[in-house]
Amino acid sequence: MREAGSNHYHLTTLWKFDAPLDTVWEAIFDCEVWPQWWRGAERVITLECGDAAGLGARRHYTWKSVLPFRLSFVSRVTRIEPLRLIEGCVEGDLTGKGCCRFWREQALTIVSYEWQVRTTRVWMNLLAPLAKPVFRWNHDALMHAGGIGLARHLDARRSSQKTAPS
Repeated sequence: MREAGSNHYHLTTLWKFDAPLDTVWEAIFDCEVWPQWWRGAERVITLECGDAAGLGARRHYTWKSVLPFRLSFVSRVTRIEPLRLIEGCVEGDLTGKGCCRFWREQALTIVSYEWQVRTTRVWMNLLAPLAKPVFRWNHDALMHAGGIGLARHLDARRSSQKTAPS
């Protein structure tokens, strides 16, 4: 197996909420509203709506990092299983794919985000051999803010959030 370059990232985040699955799904699926509750999500603009279920939808995202920079990319939804899974690919400052899975466990709704991306900005790639841990920390901080924001948005209790290093 070929070793991934220093600008490749496999990022995983796990959120747990004391909220109904359909409520959590709707809040995440309605990504144009993210900037209202997710600190760091600056702008989400729908470029194409996709089919009736949202498959093929394309959106332009702008994220304000915890660090002093912004990331911009276009996402295209490549797979949807309602109340279970959303997959997509991204191009822009990040290129790769992501998957968001949903399930119930005891009385909690679990959301798992998994990203396999690489950075494309020259300065980030040049710094990656040394700054990769800082870029991971930045991602984790944005995801942590998303978990807190979603819990507030849903008026739900948030259980522990975990991020898995990789």
